Amino acid sequence: MKRMSLVLAVLVGLTALFNGCARPVAEQKPIRFGILPAESAIPIIIAKEKGFFDKEGLKVELVSFNSPNDRNVAVQAGQIDAIIADIMTSLTFHEAGLGMKITSDINEDFKLLTSPNSGIDTFAKLNGKDVSIVPNFVLEYIMDEMAAKNNIKYKPVSIPSFSARLEALMADRLSAVVFTEPQATMMITQGAKLLATSKEYGLKAGTLLFNEKTLSDRPKSVKAFYLAYNKAVNYINETDAAQYGGILTKYSFPDAVVKYLSGSVKYEKAQKISEESFKSVLEWTRAKGTVKKDYKLKDISNFNFIE
Repeated sequence: MKRMSLVLAVLVGLTALFNGCARPVAEQKPIRFGILPAESAIPIIIAKEKGFFDKEGLKVELVSFNSPNDRNVAVQAGQIDAIIADIMTSLTFHEAGLGMKITSDINEDFKLLTSPNSGIDTFAKLNGKDVSIVPNFVLEYIMDEMAAKNNIKYKPVSIPSFSARLEALMADRLSAVVFTEPQATMMITQGAKLLATSKEYGLKAGTLLFNEKTLSDRPKSVKAFYLAYNKAVNYINETDAAQYGGILTKYSFPDAVVKYLSGSVKYEKAQKISEESFKSVLEWTRAKGTVKKDYKLKDISNFNFIE
C-alpha cells in the first residue's frame, strides 16, 4: 500500500512538472519594444492588441517612434529592450559597444516613389535628382543599391521624420523618396508614382533586434515573443484587414493600411537573415566608414529563439 502511495505521489509530481514546462512564461516585467509606423510593426501590434502576448504569459509595452534617430537615442539610454531596425543598425551598435543582436528578419517592402508632378517614370530621368533617404539606415542602402544597378547618381536629402518626408514628396519639394508600406500605397493613390520596390530588386535588410541582457536574462520571454509574433502573422493572413484595421490607426497608420493589407500581401513568420544579405550590408557600411571591423553574421545575431 505504501509502495502504491509512493508511485502515485511520483506520478503526481511528474504531471505537475510536465504541466509546468508546458505553461507559458509568467513574468511581471514587460519587454519594452520600440516600433516605427511601418508594416514591419503590424504583427507586433496585432500580437499586443489581440492578446497573443498575454496568452504566452508575456507583457510587452510598445513604444512608438517617428524616426530611427529617436529610436536609437532611446536604445543608447537603456530605455528599450528591443526594436524594429536593420542589419546596419545592429552593426553600428556593436561598433559602439552596444550589443543589440539580430534575432530575426521582418516583413518589409520598401518603395521608391517619385513626386506627383515630377514626370520621372524611369531611372534615367531620376539621374542627378534629389532623393530623400535617412543616412546610414536601410533606406539609403536600398537607394544606393538601386542607383548602382541602374548606373545613375542621385542627390541624397536627409529627412528623418516619416510625416515630413511624406509631405515634402506630395508637395513636389522632392523628386523622389524611399518609403515603407502602408504609407507608400496611400501616397500612390494620391498621385505619387511607383518606380521600383525592394522586393523586385531582392533587397532585404530589415531586422528585429534584442539587447544582449534581455536575451541572456529572459530567453523564455524572447521565445514567447516569437510564438506570439508568429500567431499574429497567421491571424493577419487569415483575417479580413477590415476587422483589425481600426487597431492600426491607433498607432499612426493611415486608413490606407486596410487597402494595402487587403491586396495580395502575405506575411511571413520570423526567419533568419541570409548570409548574402548580411555580407552585402556589411560591405556597404564599411565602404561608408560607419563600421570598421570585419564582422561575421554570428557575431551580431542569435536565431535560437525562432528555431
